[in-house]
Amino acid sequence: MTFFASLLITGLMTGAIYALVALGFVLVYKATGVINFAQGEFMMFGAFIAAALLTDRSLPAIVAIPITMVVMAGLGLVTERVVLRPMIGRPAIGMIMATVGLAFVFRGLAPMLWGGTTKNLSLPLPETPIQILDVSLNPTVLAGAVAALLLVGGFALLFQRSRIGIALRAVADDTQAAMAMGISVPWAFGTAMAVSGVAAAAGGLIWGDLLGVDSYLALVGFKVFPVVILGGLDSVGGAVLGGLVVGAVESVAAGYIDPRVGGGTKDFVPFLLMLVVLMARPHGFFGKEVIERV
Repeated sequence: MTFFASLLITGLMTGAIYALVALGFVLVYKATGVINFAQGEFMMFGAFIAAALLTDRSLPAIVAIPITMVVMAGLGLVTERVVLRPMIGRPAIGMIMATVGLAFVFRGLAPMLWGGTTKNLSLPLPETPIQILDVSLNPTVLAGAVAALLLVGGFALLFQRSRIGIALRAVADDTQAAMAMGISVPWAFGTAMAVSGVAAAAGGLIWGDLLGVDSYLALVGFKVFPVVILGGLDSVGGAVLGGLVVGAVESVAAGYIDPRVGGGTKDFVPFLLMLVVLMARPHGFFGKEVIERV
């Protein structure tokens, strides 16, 4: 029972960190109606910047982390201005392909700027495992899960309770109507991308500490895609639930199946779960079901 509890709790903690990365997808989709396929590369860039400040420049975390957040918010604004704003009013597929191209640009730029070797990103956290109910937890995973839940809660309040959030949701729902009501679509896109950059930076800090920082870190963003599909592309709460479900399922499955098959379970179980959910609920657990009259 302790083995199962350890797998489950560790999976839930990891799932909360998945939810933080998934939040970037949701924020951009809720504001623009477009899936940002470069979110994993945003996270990778945030991790590289943090590693450069913390490890290469030896800045204290209290200075390096806010700088990373600000730089990534600025990168989100620049991305909106250069890539997304010229695409306003054009078919959504054009904006989606623009983010795909942007992902490859970022993945190529990272080794050019910081080299191809894996960089160390050490957050000021204890290295000794923390015992909770006879379960040993990685301090980084625990701290990351707590930070992820706090940030997700804050972003949920932003969208549900603030005028900014209402304006962003209005733009996503109907761009033309939002413009007629005086809402600036470029402002909405820029705000969504800036907030998404902050979420990516937070995810990059945590995953960079856990996995190391290199160009392959961007693949975490691709692995998080089943989380977004499970929860629903336009639901912050769905991102949390999807992250917890995916984290728990892959941890338990890997714990029991990997010893028998030699490993690799974590690589396909999330996508298998995604396929099952798509067949039952194509819009996810909490995604908005769109009904069109034809």
